[in-house]
Amino acid sequence: MHKKLIYMTLASAMLLAACDTTNTSTDDAVQDTTEDTQADAEETTDETTDETADSETDTNDDESNDTDSTDTTDEEDDETVTAEDQEIVYEVNPANFTITPIEGTDANEQVALLTYDDAPDTYAVEIAKILQEKDAPAIFFVNGMYIEDEEGQEMLKEIHEMGFEIGNHTHTHPSLPSISEEQQTEEILKTSDLIEDVIGVRPRFFRAPFGQNTDHTRQVALDDGMTLMNWTYGYDWEADYMDGDALADIMVNTNLLANGANLLMHDREWTMQATPDIIDGLRDKGFELVDPALIRSEFSESEDDIDDNDA
Repeated sequence: MHKKLIYMTLASAMLLAACDTTNTSTDDAVQDTTEDTQADAEETTDETTDETADSETDTNDDESNDTDSTDTTDEEDDETVTAEDQEIVYEVNPANFTITPIEGTDANEQVALLTYDDAPDTYAVEIAKILQEKDAPAIFFVNGMYIEDEEGQEMLKEIHEMGFEIGNHTHTHPSLPSISEEQQTEEILKTSDLIEDVIGVRPRFFRAPFGQNTDHTRQVALDDGMTLMNWTYGYDWEADYMDGDALADIMVNTNLLANGANLLMHDREWTMQATPDIIDGLRDKGFELVDPALIRSEFSESEDDIDDNDA
């Protein structure tokens, strides 16, 4: 009986031990699985974090590159040369009205200046279009009477917007010495005021009708910031040259063509017809057509007028 009880006790103990072992193994397995899962999750998190960091780094690099690109664009924009930034390298010689390099500059001496008076009457816009197509700069000298109405103002705007310099040629084209000083002042300043009202810029150059200045008109023009400009030669008002071919021939082949030539022309049909050949002929002879933006204005030296010509 006692032996039987002993055996039963031993069997129960062994059974309990077996149950403890099973529970321990199961708990360990769950813990191992949990640790492995956590480790995997941590590795995944680390990889995700690394990928995110790499992504952020790449994004920052891209943003940095974009910033660099923007900075470069800004720098390039800052280096853009505008008309206002161009260096003034020429001046009008008051002795003969040639266009000459300013002392100390290395500007080309073999230049010619194209100018058109009495604009914008009838053909000025078409002349400007021809010049623009051939990349030929010029000055259009304006009579104020042509820009009192809307049509004339629109023509002037169009010429100006094509990039051409606008000069003052008085209001009604009078012989200035034949009128009073008060009238001379009005002829000049009224036109400058009108030009400024239309295009927002006051003219920098003044040309008297027929090349006839007075001491008073010189002073009025200079006080208003304009350089006085006559010319070295012109022909389109002469009967023999009221033809496109004849005019182009004389303008290019005259013995008056020389370095700094200041060519006088007008708002005329035959002048419009001659303009392409004049441009080509001058360039074929090695002349550069000078940009008026490179010519200094507001000088105060006195100058002599050219002999009377019908301008």
